[in-house]
Amino acid sequence: MDTLETRELRYFLAVAEELHFGRAAERLGMAQPPLSRAIQQLERRLGVCLLKRNRRGVSLTGAGEMLLHEGRAALDATTAAARRTRRAGGADRPGSPRNHLVLAVKAGASHELLHKLLEAYAAEPDAAEIEVLPSGTCEQEAMLRDGRADVALMHAPFNSLAGFDSEELMTEGQIAILPAGHPLAAQRTLSLADVSDIPGLPLARWSRHGTYPPGPGPEIHDQTQLAQLIALGRTVAVFPDSARAWLWAEHTAVPLTDAPPVVTHIAWPAHSRSLALAGLIRTATRL
Repeated sequence: MDTLETRELRYFLAVAEELHFGRAAERLGMAQPPLSRAIQQLERRLGVCLLKRNRRGVSLTGAGEMLLHEGRAALDATTAAARRTRRAGGADRPGSPRNHLVLAVKAGASHELLHKLLEAYAAEPDAAEIEVLPSGTCEQEAMLRDGRADVALMHAPFNSLAGFDSEELMTEGQIAILPAGHPLAAQRTLSLADVSDIPGLPLARWSRHGTYPPGPGPEIHDQTQLAQLIALGRTVAVFPDSARAWLWAEHTAVPLTDAPPVVTHIAWPAHSRSLALAGLIRTATRL
């Protein structure tokens, strides 16, 4: 038995992620008994035990951990194929040009580079329409993997480029973004240690892969929320230098002397055969 159905994978992933058959069944919109039977049938077909069941609940076996990892990737690939196929045929946006690409970008980052890229590519003959899709921190990876995006601007070391083809576009330093009236805003430079433990001004916390790092700082959901909290003197944030483009008058940017450089890449799925995407990559590497 060397094949799996997407339905089976969705059932298993729901149970593996919830570690509770009742919650998984509710998430899937089905009754619990048929879900339990489906998982048991999957285990029989694979010839392995995927889940340990006892009175305390459900846990994954080694084989279950493997299927959780591989199954997520497989479902992402299936979803991506469907989304990109619909996009290629124009089914995702009736009446719009069929030849278009979705470019995922981190909101507020690499603003000048993005502007130059869009302007230069639009001047190319046979240029595709570019739909810019702003995202939160680290969301570009998932957007590429599940087909919501065809290409993305990614920022090392914050984004993982594993599994993608990429080209390096620019390198920049990092800045601390502080309330304009804060005493540290008058400094010419700061260190990471200077901004990591400011009394009454904790570092903002961004979600990474669905979870927030521990700390006293506010949980940030979008750039507008962050900008307002900094202006109100409630938090401080560390960003690439190009973030200066969206700063308010109530903000001050101070260079960080010891922060690692941020390298912006243009990245795309390694298996892509899109001529429009190839043209966009060529334009990007000429900037």
